[in-house]
Amino acid sequence: MTSTRPPLQRPHRIACLALPGVLSFDLATACESFRFATNASGAPCYQIAVCAEQQELDAGPFAIRIRHGLEPLDTADTIVVPGILLPSPPLSLAASQALRRAAKRGARIASICSGAFVLAEAGLLDGLRATTHWVAAPALAHRYPAIDVDPSVLFVDNGQILTSAGAAAGLDLCLHMIRADFGAAVAAHVARLSVVPLQREGGQAQFIPPPAQATDKSLQPLVSWALANLHRPMTLTSLARQACSSTRTLHRRFNEQFGQSPAQWLSRMCVQRAQELLERSRLSVEQIVSQVGLGSAANFRLQFQRIVGVSPSHYRKSFGRRLGTGD
Repeated sequence: MTSTRPPLQRPHRIACLALPGVLSFDLATACESFRFATNASGAPCYQIAVCAEQQELDAGPFAIRIRHGLEPLDTADTIVVPGILLPSPPLSLAASQALRRAAKRGARIASICSGAFVLAEAGLLDGLRATTHWVAAPALAHRYPAIDVDPSVLFVDNGQILTSAGAAAGLDLCLHMIRADFGAAVAAHVARLSVVPLQREGGQAQFIPPPAQATDKSLQPLVSWALANLHRPMTLTSLARQACSSTRTLHRRFNEQFGQSPAQWLSRMCVQRAQELLERSRLSVEQIVSQVGLGSAANFRLQFQRIVGVSPSHYRKSFGRRLGTGD
């Protein structure tokens, strides 16, 4: 469920905790994702600090020099723990205590990939559902039996504590947090700069088996057409007709490329467009429904609540005023 937070009057403080064996890809994913997030006036949404106990860390092909000690962990609004090489050295007492202090004061704490092992070692995942890279999931479940490890999803949002799978799933989690903090438009801007889609939800499978027979057919032309025609009523049959495909084949291709059915994908795209309109316009819900489909206003509200986790009116109160649009 997407959580909403009150408007922030200052940049949201992010602390990335770099530990020995840090995976540079995961660290860079967090730093660059939040760095590119700007508000309507172009001001940065986040203030980012990378912190570590050491001034220099070995990142495999190169070394990383760190500017900050662990102090930013005590004031950060969000702490991100990138993945680390496994097996990893023991978590230091200072880092463990800093993470527990942050959790106690209510800071949001997120891990990317094997960073979940760090949160687990600090005792922050006990009794929670969590994920990590599917290769490392069995080890996480075995080592920390108090955690409900789900190896099949991209990320898990427990509200205060979040975990993600490896590599690109870390970017999905960062976009998810940006959207929760500053809305769909800001997150979509970061996604465009990163040249990635803003459509992969946490429950999507980490690994989608390849089709039995390779295909050269891409869904991109159909996707572009559908996004330009969200105001039109669409069904699986009409999508298949536009793609010159059978409904069965189209359903299979959507699952192969997006990990969800055409109907699920279309609902999420309609809701994503509605989020942008709620943030940037004064259109009524009925007017928005006419632009994004989903049938009646009642069905629109139902689908919006299911996907976003809050009602359209609550979403507009949280994010519309931030952009000066009001209700």
